[in-house]
Amino acid sequence: DFQVYAPLAEQAKARGIHPLFGLEVMAMLDDLRQTDVKINDPGNPGKFYLCGKGITHYDPLPADAAALMAVIRENDAARMTEMASRLSHLVAEAGLDGGPDASALRSAIAQRYGCPLETVYLQERHLAQAYQELFFERLPEPEREPFLTSLFGVPSSRSGDPVTVQNEIRSHLMKAGKPAFVQETYVGFDHVYRLVLALGGIPCYPTLADGTSPICPFETPVEQLVASIRERGIHAAELIPIRNRPEVLTEYVTAMRRAGLVVTAGTEHNTPDLLPLEPTCLGGLPVPEPLRAIFWEGACVVAAHQERVRTGESGFVDENGRPNQEFPTDEDRIAAFARWGAVVIERTAKGVQMTP
Repeated sequence: DFQVYAPLAEQAKARGIHPLFGLEVMAMLDDLRQTDVKINDPGNPGKFYLCGKGITHYDPLPADAAALMAVIRENDAARMTEMASRLSHLVAEAGLDGGPDASALRSAIAQRYGCPLETVYLQERHLAQAYQELFFERLPEPEREPFLTSLFGVPSSRSGDPVTVQNEIRSHLMKAGKPAFVQETYVGFDHVYRLVLALGGIPCYPTLADGTSPICPFETPVEQLVASIRERGIHAAELIPIRNRPEVLTEYVTAMRRAGLVVTAGTEHNTPDLLPLEPTCLGGLPVPEPLRAIFWEGACVVAAHQERVRTGESGFVDENGRPNQEFPTDEDRIAAFARWGAVVIERTAKGVQMTP
């Protein structure tokens, strides 16, 4: 729930860290689903992930954002309730009763983190973690391995490692075609695009590139990808270097930046894996130095956009997603926002209070 952002910002800035806030939402492009085109999800044709960078309108949510968000959350809640029920049934069939339903799981999460119940929205990872903890609590390791083999249909690769078991619960039981899978109810692209803008953010395309093999057809060649996302009003892209080989990362980042997109780097901090905060390429290889400069520029652009929108000034894109028209070219716009953002971040690092 976005209510966590304001206190997180306060705590981060008190330590000299400038927070950049965002979200990721999913849409379905029916025309691409019907033609079996995979976009940035290798398992689901037509499924389109969209990020929002530098959001500011989150507590309280504007009325239009709240209405758009409510549709997504209602769909998610219904899906998670059914997936929790299917998981409980599967685990009971394998010989272990007592799996939590969605209501019990939400209550447990609220209690664990000391947060209001109404701020808890379940995701697949919550279910996987709850069942992994159930297995580890109720089954000694000598019993756990045969139980997991029976449940998954294949042996667990590391039945003593919590993160591995959580990932295996998702891959063997919860993904498309698996016994606890429940089809997602998607909204359309326009819905998620309007949500990002209603929250004050920059629409940003999260690029998978060679995070899957073969690369998704929507994303290759990279020049086609750039044209496709710009047609949809997207002027920023993100890659997660740890998924990519350095040479592929270089190909995509340089082509995107050359085409006038802002490019940012993300990490894979969506599981309990203890990964470094600084992005690296696949296999721990370093991010090439020219790309580090591009990623830093992107972070600065987001920082400037977030701060300017927060203070009522014009952002990198406007409320309709159009690039700021005060600048004659993409390069002028990016350079100005990168320069402003670097100042914003530096002021936070030095403990200088920004004018609200």
